[in-house]
Amino acid sequence: MLPNMTQSPSDAVQVLVVDDEVPFASVVASYLRRERMQVQVAHSGSDAVEMARECQPDLVVLDIMLPGFDGVEVCRQLRTFTDAYVIMLTARDTETDKVVALSVGADDYLVKPFRPRELVARAKAMLRRPRSLATPTTMRVGALVIDESARRITWHGQHVELTRTEFDILNTLAKQPEAAFSRHDILTDVWGRDWFGDEHVVDVHVGHIRHKLGNDAIIRTVRGVGYALEPSAA
Repeated sequence: MLPNMTQSPSDAVQVLVVDDEVPFASVVASYLRRERMQVQVAHSGSDAVEMARECQPDLVVLDIMLPGFDGVEVCRQLRTFTDAYVIMLTARDTETDKVVALSVGADDYLVKPFRPRELVARAKAMLRRPRSLATPTTMRVGALVIDESARRITWHGQHVELTRTEFDILNTLAKQPEAAFSRHDILTDVWGRDWFGDEHVVDVHVGHIRHKLGNDAIIRTVRGVGYALEPSAA
């Protein structure tokens, strides 16, 4: 839940902004602070990882190009100890950069230059995504078992490590096996109704799920619609 006017600083959303361009990082931080978020800033990859361990942020705004090790390596390391949301920033609007950002566990990406208000809007939409489920259940679809309360996936008895976004997408599809979900349906269920951005971000995450499960057929592409979980392949 986003902080409101009555929340104490200790209850506020914790954000870590990571960018080696000091003026740019300051501008981004100022916009987030206007939303009553608690913001810390790092300017290198090593500092980012160290600060994330200390402050345990809810959200990390992370530039790919950093001195020392880059944002891709930062994100890899973050995913070993935190499930914080990660919005990756890239200066190049190429499919490769987007795929790389999402493949290491980023939840979303923005291409520079962008309006700080756009970043704030995406951050707020992302932070409104539920972290826990009111009535968690365990779903079984063939050899696939989804434990909602533990946010754990097992496939043929083996645990499969998914990012938070990958888990949420698979969980959405598993609620109605064989039903076709449009990209918009998936975005609405996982990212929220007020999220905006490239719908094809779903395609990249689906590709990662298929790769991690070692089964391309488990999520069927429904031509002209979107995706469906295929029970016969599970």
